[in-house]
Parts: sequence; structure tokens; C-alpha cells
Amino acid sequence: MTPWRFSSRALAMLICAGVFCLSSCTKSEAAPDQVEASATPVVPVAKVGRADLASDLVLTAEFQPFQQIDVMAKVAGYVRSIDVDIGDRVHQGQVLAALEVPEMEDDLAKAAAAVDQAEAEIAAASDDLRRAEAAHDLAHLSYARIGEVLKKEPGLVSQQEVDEAKSRDLVAEAQVSGAKSNLRTAEQKARVAQAEQSRLQTLHKYATISAPFDGVVTKRYANGGAMIQAGTASQTQVMPIVQLSQNNLLRLILPVPESAVARVHVGQILEVRVSSLGKTFAGRVARFAGKIQESTRTMDTEVDVPNPTLTLIPGMYAEVTLRLDGHNGVLTVPLDAVDRTGTSPYVYAVASAGVIHIVPIEIGLETDRQVEVRSGLREGDTVVVGRLAGLKDGQRVQAREVEAQLQ
Repeated sequence: MTPWRFSSRALAMLICAGVFCLSSCTKSEAAPDQVEASATPVVPVAKVGRADLASDLVLTAEFQPFQQIDVMAKVAGYVRSIDVDIGDRVHQGQVLAALEVPEMEDDLAKAAAAVDQAEAEIAAASDDLRRAEAAHDLAHLSYARIGEVLKKEPGLVSQQEVDEAKSRDLVAEAQVSGAKSNLRTAEQKARVAQAEQSRLQTLHKYATISAPFDGVVTKRYANGGAMIQAGTASQTQVMPIVQLSQNNLLRLILPVPESAVARVHVGQILEVRVSSLGKTFAGRVARFAGKIQESTRTMDTEVDVPNPTLTLIPGMYAEVTLRLDGHNGVLTVPLDAVDRTGTSPYVYAVASAGVIHIVPIEIGLETDRQVEVRSGLREGDTVVVGRLAGLKDGQRVQAREVEAQLQ
């Protein structure tokens, strides 16, 4: 019995030893392949392709009315009626309010009476002139006849009669000159009276307040019956009638950096995006200051944005895209494929056999995601993106292509 047990135990130990040896041999044979696979790093790569690149500058500004004014009264008076309110759209020449100025009606009546009086004086002066001219004609004719008789029959007429006739002729001529002077004076007085009447009529027109341009009423300051003072430059506390804003054309004042000033020109079409509306509008560079502000190193540039439907409201924020440069159909690589640690930029190109080659490149236009390659690569080449640390020339890698990031 004892020998049999020993033999069974020994057999079991021999079997376990054989299994261990077989397992060790298997592991030792597989180790070289696993070590070689783990030593080849996997790197993300992308293909060199062609794309349209553009360098854009995004600036933020606030919409402002093309023009905005407080509508003032030229003359003082009480508000008889006001026909508009906040938010009303008005057209140029439309009546906004009417003032009542009682004393101006009296002034107009007085001016009209002065004009009538001046015209009556002109008529009287004209009659006097005609009478003076008739008397002068008679006196002159008498003097001429006496002179002819004196020539034909010397001594027939006394010299005293001749002198008296001449004197009457001169007096009549002087009366004509005086009548003409009176007529000119009356005409001048008439012109003065008419000018005063015209001035008062013009002031009376100011009692009716009209819109100077198409716009929107953004504020209303006065109500019916309110006393409005004349809006003059010396009175700063005068209350306006309404505030009028032209909103069918809006302004954007952009602070363009000094580096981009040379790219701005009048008539340039820009893309204006309003995030609050989720819409994009077209704007046009209408004018710019032509001077760099020393404090900010920027130049104020005004962009006009048509707003015929009044969708845009002054005060809204907008983002304006200013195109600085653009190249179409150029070779590009992702921005994170370019290594700039050396004196010149280069990329890690991966050959078909999975071997890395360091390739110097000449770069051109850059965007936030892509770089233009002017030389060093060809379309379809493969470059490493993202993970560049630790890579060496001639190193073997496993390439895993990723989707190229577009502009």
C-alpha cells in the first residue's frame, strides 16, 4: 500500500512540473513580439490638403442711430396739440406738435396794418409825383415859348418876364425831384413793413413743429397745455418736445487696431452678426477718422447698416467680421502639426512605411486652426498632429489618421 501512494504522489508532482515548464516556454517565446509592439508608439496624423483660408478680425460694437435729435421749439408758447407718442414712426415734414402763441397773432395783425399803411403812402407819393411832373411840364413849356418869342422879336418881352418864367420852371423841376424822393422813401418803408410781416409769418410757422427727417419717436417730453420756451443756444434748460431717432439706417463705430488700419477702405462690405437675433446683416464702411487714437492705438471706423424694416434696435450689440487677408485653394496643415521650437517651423511627416521624417516648411497665412504651407510638403502627405513631444527623425510609429480640422 505504501509504495503505491508514493508513486501516485510523485506522478502528480511530475505532471505539475511539466505544465509549469510548458507555460514558461510559451511565455518566453511570445515576449519578443509583445515587446516590439509596445515599443512602436501610435500617433495621430492628418493628410495635407487644399483649402480656402481667410484671416478675419472680429470686432464688437453697439448700434447707434444714424442721427438723433431733441426737437425744440423756435418760439415760446403753450402746447395746443401733440400728435405723436413714443414708438411712432414719422416721415419728414409730418406735424409733431402745434403751439399756441396769442401775442403773435396781434403782431401779425400789426404788421399787416403797417404794410397797408406803407402801400397807401406809396400811392399818395405817386400822385404827388404826377402832379409835380405836370406842373413842371407846363412851367417848362411857358419858359420855352417866351424864349422863342425873345429870339424872333427882341425887346417884345421884358427880361423880367423871362426870368420869372425860368424861375417857375426851376421850382417845378425841384418839386418833381422832391416828389420822387418822397416816393422812394414810401417804397422803402413798405419794404421794411413787408420784411417785418415776413419775419413774423416765419415765426408763426415755427409754432407748428414738424419732423426734420424720417424716424422714430424715442422720447416724449411735453403734453398738451405745457409751456414751452424758445430753444436758443443761451438757454440750456429748455424742455424739448420729443426726441427723434433715424433708425432706418444705423451706425456701428468700430475701434480698428493699428495693425489692421491699412486694410480698411470706404465702400468695403462687412458681415455684421447680431447674436441676440441670430441673424447676419450686411454693412458697408462709410467713413473713418483717419487718425489713430494715442490712448487705445485704434482708429474709429463707421459702418452703415441698412435697417428698412427696423428689425435692428439702437443699443443692440453686434459682431463685425473684418476680412484682413484671404487665399483660395492653398496647401494647408492643422495648426497643431507645426513645431516652432527651432529657428524655423517644421513638421513630422510620416512615410508609407511608418517612419518619421522632420521636414522644414515655409508657412504663409495662418488662422486659428490651419496654416498655409508654401513649400516643403505636397498634397496628400501625412503629418503628425497634436502629440509632437518625444518624436525623432527616423523613428517608427503607427499612424492613426484623424479628421482634419477645418477653418
